[in-house]
Amino acid sequence: MPSVKEFSVEEKLSSLVLLQKIDGKLDEIQVLKGELPIEVKDLEDEIEGLHARQTRVEEEINGIQEFIEQKKNGIKEAEALIKKYEKQSDNVKNNREFEAINKEIEMQTLEVKLCEKHIKDATEETAEKARMLETAKKAVAAKEGNLSVKKGELEKIIAETEKEETHYNKDAIAARKHVDERLLMSYDRIRKNYRNGLAVVPVERDSCGGCFHAIPPQKQSEIKLRKKVMVCENCGRILVDTGLFDTVVVK
Repeated sequence: MPSVKEFSVEEKLSSLVLLQKIDGKLDEIQVLKGELPIEVKDLEDEIEGLHARQTRVEEEINGIQEFIEQKKNGIKEAEALIKKYEKQSDNVKNNREFEAINKEIEMQTLEVKLCEKHIKDATEETAEKARMLETAKKAVAAKEGNLSVKKGELEKIIAETEKEETHYNKDAIAARKHVDERLLMSYDRIRKNYRNGLAVVPVERDSCGGCFHAIPPQKQSEIKLRKKVMVCENCGRILVDTGLFDTVVVK
């Protein structure tokens, strides 16, 4: 197999034009997909975040319910102590014992009221968390419905273009092997600089086919000789003559 250095400039330019046209076909497929891949990924991320929020709220509700149960048990314990102290008060021997028992009864009564307040506040908080949970569930359902539609659209496009995309990707790999590394790096860099992905363009009507900057006659003559790689002094794109550009056909 010949090394890259053995290819002539014309052969390298032909390979670049072929690569540009193949990449152009791949770009067209990406245009068909549009923003769908990004939209699908964004929706998946949003749904993941909503699920995490939903799980967090559910855990908070469980924690509050455990807290309520603790306070209910606290009320039971306090009420049991109150009954115990009330029974003891029937057998007191002096005022000191009576006052001590009354103080204990008052403390347990206050404990009951405090627990009831905690339960009331926690119940209200649970109701608010439940509303948040319902909102999160509705948001998840809406996002999942939207995601299903977007995924369906994307999968349809992928199914229709998968064979073609695979074919062009293989051709692109083969074409890149016929271009030396430095020229390939320039090609990739130029492609990234422009939204339309055009790095190799023909000279059309005495102008650059990318930015339409006028190309001097002398430079056009050099381009037609295909003896060295020429670039547009305005946009930096690689220039080829229309004859070469038109003869390269993508199958």
